[in-house]
Amino acid sequence: MNRRTFVKGISATVAATIVLPSDLLALPKKKVIGIQLYTLRDLIAADFLGTLKKIRKAGYNSVEAAGYGDRKFYGYSPQDYKKIVSDLGLLPTSSHSGVNIGNIKQAIEDHLAAGMDYIVLPWIPKEKYNTVDSYKKLALEFNEMGKLCSEAGLKFGYHNHAFEFEKMNGEIPYDILLENTDPKYVFMQVDLYWMVYGGHQPEDYFTRYPGRFELWHIKDMDNTENRECTEIGDGIINYAKVFKMKDLSGMKHFFVEQEAFKMDPIQSIRKSYKFLHSLTY
Repeated sequence: MNRRTFVKGISATVAATIVLPSDLLALPKKKVIGIQLYTLRDLIAADFLGTLKKIRKAGYNSVEAAGYGDRKFYGYSPQDYKKIVSDLGLLPTSSHSGVNIGNIKQAIEDHLAAGMDYIVLPWIPKEKYNTVDSYKKLALEFNEMGKLCSEAGLKFGYHNHAFEFEKMNGEIPYDILLENTDPKYVFMQVDLYWMVYGGHQPEDYFTRYPGRFELWHIKDMDNTENRECTEIGDGIINYAKVFKMKDLSGMKHFFVEQEAFKMDPIQSIRKSYKFLHSLTY
């Protein structure tokens, strides 16, 4: 099933009411500020709908899921997840999903039904990234999954952490993935915090690999020895500078993601939202 077939298969009345994530980009002067739902995972586990309402009240208008399993999102069917999110004025833009060659086709169907534009692989098991050759093999798998996604009208991406920047035999694994994946089929969801944590600057990668970083994860880094997550604008990552390179990077959407808090989580996401909304981009 592809996006065109999916939309044709529903009534014209329903189709007319659908607002896809890509459609929002055409609206003038509308800032799309997203949040990765993993940020509020404990609150979501306790009260999914209530937490989404707080996210919307904080100003966010796009979400990235992190609860796909058994062909459901947070225990809801793709259609129900889409309705819940959309009814609150949130775009179901993308999802972190543990996809592989074996389940990618059913994942494509589910993400289309949920109204998403992107599938992002958030993690790979250790045995798949222990050698240079294993990274090259991963790149081939990414190309295969990305081609299937592309044919269906979705986009496939990979989310980094810090380990991809630890050299193997003189090579940086993240570079191996970039150089061995087809830009037509695979993009990178760059986690800017983990890139900096790994000893590299986003500006350098945007210059070397323009257009490859269609989704961003935004989290800031405090100025301590532990380099912990902090609210956007309170840390050492110069996001005003980074956002000036958004077009070169290829960025279409970004999501706030914070993994730990030193203040109330809702207060934290409000603070990050206010900073991002104040930026000119």
